[in-house]
Amino acid sequence: MCGILGVVARTPVNQLLYDSLLLLQHRGQDAAGIATCTGRAFAMQKGNGLVRDVFRTRNMRALPGNSGIAHVRYPTAGSASNGEEAQPFYVNAPFGLTLAHNGNLTNSAELKDEMFRLDRRHINTDSDSEVLLNVLANELQANASGISLDPATIFKAVAVLQQRVRGAYACVVEIAGYGVLGFRDPYGIRPICYGIAETEAGTEYLIASESVALEGSGFRFVRDVAPGEAIFVDLEGNFYSQPCAAQSQLSPCIFEYVYFARPDSVIDGTSVYDARLKLGENLAETVRSAWRTGEIDVVMPIPDTSRPSAMQLAMRLGLNYREGFIKNRYVGRTFIMPGQAVRQKSVRQKLNAMSIEFKGKNVLLVDDSIVRGTTSREIVMMAREAGANKVFFASAAPPIRYPNVYGIDMPTRDELIAHGRSDEDIRIAIGADALLYQSIDAMKQAVRDAGPRVKQFDASCFDGQYVTGDITPAYLDRIENARLLVSRLAEDADRNQMNLKFSAVQD
Repeated sequence: MCGILGVVARTPVNQLLYDSLLLLQHRGQDAAGIATCTGRAFAMQKGNGLVRDVFRTRNMRALPGNSGIAHVRYPTAGSASNGEEAQPFYVNAPFGLTLAHNGNLTNSAELKDEMFRLDRRHINTDSDSEVLLNVLANELQANASGISLDPATIFKAVAVLQQRVRGAYACVVEIAGYGVLGFRDPYGIRPICYGIAETEAGTEYLIASESVALEGSGFRFVRDVAPGEAIFVDLEGNFYSQPCAAQSQLSPCIFEYVYFARPDSVIDGTSVYDARLKLGENLAETVRSAWRTGEIDVVMPIPDTSRPSAMQLAMRLGLNYREGFIKNRYVGRTFIMPGQAVRQKSVRQKLNAMSIEFKGKNVLLVDDSIVRGTTSREIVMMAREAGANKVFFASAAPPIRYPNVYGIDMPTRDELIAHGRSDEDIRIAIGADALLYQSIDAMKQAVRDAGPRVKQFDASCFDGQYVTGDITPAYLDRIENARLLVSRLAEDADRNQMNLKFSAVQD
């Protein structure tokens, strides 16, 4: 999962991009980058770390220009936390392009081979985003007449790209000397929208992963980019749009509403906050039919994303609602932290249980989802240590039994606590006295009720139905093997580093 931005303004955009990246920091804490453009010259700063760590005053001064793109990242299946793979990516031919990408290509390996054999393009990293950039560059070169571009040619190149590329992608691209392009895959799996700001000098445009980045930066939300659509803003502020996919259907990733997006965002006409309230309402009915609610003394959320669902559940059931866990906001999301040991350690650093709210009570803990089970197990243990009499656990999302291949870092089936296990097996594994999940149908209906424009979703990590239709068991095996290889290489590197430190001490 990543966050992307693209802007065409009338004044320097470096501060605007920086501030907007902070509003998308929840979408990636592994790396950040900004690329701006002056005339036909790009300036770029990127690296591993949070936005505030990657950019210093000297870096901002070195990012001139009234247009640019930006990115926050965390790595996905089979990729390492590699500074070389921080985005934006750049290619100098044919026109000079920088690209930022949110999603994951499912035919990246085949495209990389095609790029080398047929298109004579060299891919320098293992990132599918660099593959995507080179596909676009190749199609722009193939469709351009002479040395200039127009919107029709750009849209034709995107149309061919959409025929070649499979998977999830929401992208922003700056074409040196021309403007900023945004486009979305034919299923609309990953979000992208745009807004405008009217200034004395003219209209400015900001493209972003979520509406919160527009509103927080002083832009008025206009609309989402449609599935298969491309939009282009030239450097004079002229706006163009065109459907580029031969066929399209809106099937956004439902996990955006359950967990990833900020609650104050609106994605494809659906308020994320309203969706989470509806998830709580539906979960309350499931709890009412499955358990004796009189045994529950208090409902508590696992901060922060489950708070709306927990509040609505408590209200529907007439139960007390309390904040039993206090969150340290300076620790990142455990779900998107690489490595099981790191996640497990981080839970205790991130949350503190207040014993005054737990002691002697039967507590119902509500979380947005249970992925690997690491966080859930630690939280149940913390509740017991704080004095809880019984610990019930309810998930606003169904069991996650399948890998996500569209840009969320949960590719290995063995890492998913629900894969191949019954609900009772999971209850025992996390140590709860009782466990209850939302059903898949109730989850989908909750999000539909919050925004009826979306009729269908990619819910593949819950139901195993992949909307792109190209995911096979062999593909899943391949990405799992790649992930295991990266994990082993990282462990070997850590071991070698420790040995070097030990040798230095001994010497």
